[in-house]
Amino acid sequence: MMRKYDDEFKQQAVKKILDGQSVASLSRELGVGESQLHKWKRLKIESGSDLEKENLKLKKQLRELEMENEILKKAATNRAAEEVRAIPVYRQANK
Repeated sequence: MMRKYDDEFKQQAVKKILDGQSVASLSRELGVGESQLHKWKRLKIESGSDLEKENLKLKKQLRELEMENEILKKAATNRAAEEVRAIPVYRQANK
């Protein structure tokens, strides 16, 4: 049986995806197949103006850069911790 979804429902679902929610988690949340959500997203992007398309592209790029930044922060923190552990500790012989 094919379910019908109104335009408002589809728009809200696509907005959540474009705002960064994963398709997989939204699929579970709404009970809508991932392929259907991908289709709605593709149709939204294809029907958007050039300005909307550019905005979506920049949002995606921003999310990717934020993820890369988090990875680099974790790597830098781990590296700093390794360097601190590598510093020899000298004890004073005569106290």
